Amino acid sequence: MKKLFAEFFGTFWLVFGGCGSAIFAAAFPELGIGFVGVALAFGLTVLTMAYAVGHISGAHFNPAVSIGLWAGGMFPAKDLLGYIVAQVIGGIAAAGLLFLIISGKSDFVDIGSFAANGYGELSPGGYSMTSVLITEFTLTLFFLLIILGSTYPKAPAGFAGIAIGLALTLIHLISIPISNTSVNPARSTSQALFAGGEFTSQLWLFWIAPIAGALVAGLIHKTMLNKES
Repeated sequence: MKKLFAEFFGTFWLVFGGCGSAIFAAAFPELGIGFVGVALAFGLTVLTMAYAVGHISGAHFNPAVSIGLWAGGMFPAKDLLGYIVAQVIGGIAAAGLLFLIISGKSDFVDIGSFAANGYGELSPGGYSMTSVLITEFTLTLFFLLIILGSTYPKAPAGFAGIAIGLALTLIHLISIPISNTSVNPARSTSQALFAGGEFTSQLWLFWIAPIAGALVAGLIHKTMLNKES
């Protein structure tokens, strides 16, 4: 249960900090943090919680990460379901709190896109479904390769959180204009449930593409990159 609570709180912080920065601060009048600020916010959520609870649960905070680590032989299959459920619930809880905050704004009308992910008309830059699918697959694949490599038992100890946090920052710098950046089905689910409409109907892509990328990364690491292969 400690591991599941750690995954809940870690995913909560990722969604609250990352999506919260996009909702409240990205385009704030005159002092908005922009894409760079949002990218840093997502990276910092993972970096901070990796050191806070990583020793408890491994700091996945993402169903694709859990699945990729399993595919790479670094996570037991028996723990997958519990981790994924805890991550999704943590994300939804954070989105619920974000909704309560934004709905208290004096000129509140609706939540808009609520930092949800999308393609086509819902893509910030108008990118097609194919473009978003390729982007999410590729970025998740490399994200998992970085995670698998930096957390490998023979990797330098103590630096994995930094590498992973910076990797997620870079991923957001690349892909916010394309898909609003997912690489995390829990993060996508939490925002889509509140944004509703087409965001919900497009949610399938933000499960399939990250998980596919994570599985391929796990297989690559297991068969080609670790020293025991």
